[in-house]
Amino acid sequence: MSEYLKNFIEALVAEKRSSQYTVRNYSHAIGVFADWLNRNMGWKGSWDEVTNSFARDFIIEHQREVSRKTLHNHISALRAFFRYLMQKKHLQHNPFQGVIIPKLEKSLPKFLTEKQMVDLLAIPERLESSSPTQAFIRSRDQLILECLYGGGLRVSELVGLNYANVDLTTGIAHVIGKGRKERIVPIGDVALRLLRVFKSNHHTVESSLAIFTDEKKKRLSPRQVQLILKKYLKLAGLPEDISPHKIRHSFATHLLDNGADLRVIQELLGHTNLSTTQIYTHVNMARLKETHKLYHPRP
Repeated sequence: MSEYLKNFIEALVAEKRSSQYTVRNYSHAIGVFADWLNRNMGWKGSWDEVTNSFARDFIIEHQREVSRKTLHNHISALRAFFRYLMQKKHLQHNPFQGVIIPKLEKSLPKFLTEKQMVDLLAIPERLESSSPTQAFIRSRDQLILECLYGGGLRVSELVGLNYANVDLTTGIAHVIGKGRKERIVPIGDVALRLLRVFKSNHHTVESSLAIFTDEKKKRLSPRQVQLILKKYLKLAGLPEDISPHKIRHSFATHLLDNGADLRVIQELLGHTNLSTTQIYTHVNMARLKETHKLYHPRP
């Protein structure tokens, strides 16, 4: 890792408070570009040698290898990196500034219907719990599903929860979202009831500050939660490509379906811009159009 890149990564963590996933993705994107420069441009490692022409050629070739979304993410990382080098007076220009990239294909967020969510949430209760370990896993997994859906939490927010973050009287949780921003969200009455029982039966604050742990009281990782969800999706006969984030989409869509104000949904999700939340109105419009097409006598 070059000294400049190392300093940039340190700045992401210390100044931008970027998550480990953002740091990993930015490092990967810059590494991919550096490899391309080495292979195709005879690059010697000096960032001030990188021109707009290099950037355009990279985009043309790279879009044949990755999706448009990945391409946009990579270019965003590279623009941020070169912007940082300019701020530190290491460069005079940003080779990726103003370079045109293909527009993103507009896609609506995928989610489960209310009936599918009910089916999914019912699965853990059906599992055998004849041993203490089985009882712990069943209770924990049921609580995971209820908190993801009841609170609309990101998976990183879920696994980061400690008992100190949740008021066991009101069910109000203090979560740390993107950019280390804290917000307050209710997790729902069902999740609160399950949390009280779970803590009483399986955890004490002394033995574990983290709510969601494995059997050895070690905090779960986001990847472990993804695999837990996949297990229950399979048991429920639902699409296994539904991620924890798509449960969050389901949470928002169902709130909107039932009359919630868009700005309230924005606050619950922790979106900085209302435009991010407005994607769920497009989901509703798409469903209305599909219903009209199916059932109106003159579609």
